[in-house]
Amino acid sequence: MEGQEITKNISIEELVDNYPFSVEFLAKNGIRCIVCGEPIWGTLEEAAEEKGFSSEKINKFVEELNVLNDNFEKNVSNDISKIETGKFDV
Repeated sequence: MEGQEITKNISIEELVDNYPFSVEFLAKNGIRCIVCGEPIWGTLEEAAEEKGFSSEKINKFVEELNVLNDNFEKNVSNDISKIETGKFDV
């Protein structure tokens, strides 16, 4: 989501809904959101703490998710700008 920054207080539901790339990132880091079919409730911080991650590691997750989001938004913008539109006679 453009202009939004991911924080450790974001709910898992909002994170997954608004930042779909986060599911794979979190799964690779040991936090399975919906991969097993059982959803996780609460915040990113709470989910990470339940898995034993330190505050420093949680902050690193947030930083990395924001970098991924920035790159995702740039790629989407670049892809959209490459789309050629035809002229329509109205």
